[in-house]
Amino acid sequence: MSRRLLTIAGTLLFLVGGAAAQAPSPETMAVARKLVATTRLADQYRAQLPVILLTLKPVLVQDRPELERKYNSQTELIADVYRPFLNSMIDQMATVFASSFTVDEMKQIEAFYAQPAGQKLLQKWPALTQQSAQIGQDVGRKAADELKLRLSEVLR
Repeated sequence: MSRRLLTIAGTLLFLVGGAAAQAPSPETMAVARKLVATTRLADQYRAQLPVILLTLKPVLVQDRPELERKYNSQTELIADVYRPFLNSMIDQMATVFASSFTVDEMKQIEAFYAQPAGQKLLQKWPALTQQSAQIGQDVGRKAADELKLRLSEVLR
């Protein structure tokens, strides 16, 4: 009896696992890519390039002016090298959206972000995230100080 139950459970897990591993449909991916575009995720990924270049520059140039000039002139090469990585990030994020939401849900999310309020949220999101993190740190520090005081009194 238990062997039969294990066989059924194993078969169900295999079927569920196989269904979860299926690639999203072309329609789903098209909607997901539109959502990626509307939420300006590609802009965020493009913004990573200057950070990467600033990190690489001192290592590659090593305070040599002739190499620095040559490095600075390689914008076409840099764009060509980075483009496949940018496209990969966009495709992977579209796949994450497609795997996380239904087509209808993605359309609703995209509709919100396409509106002025959604665009304003996207514009302000980095600052809001930073402020939220600061609030969490400040309040967490105050709570820790208060807990330390109260618990040290109780434990005496």
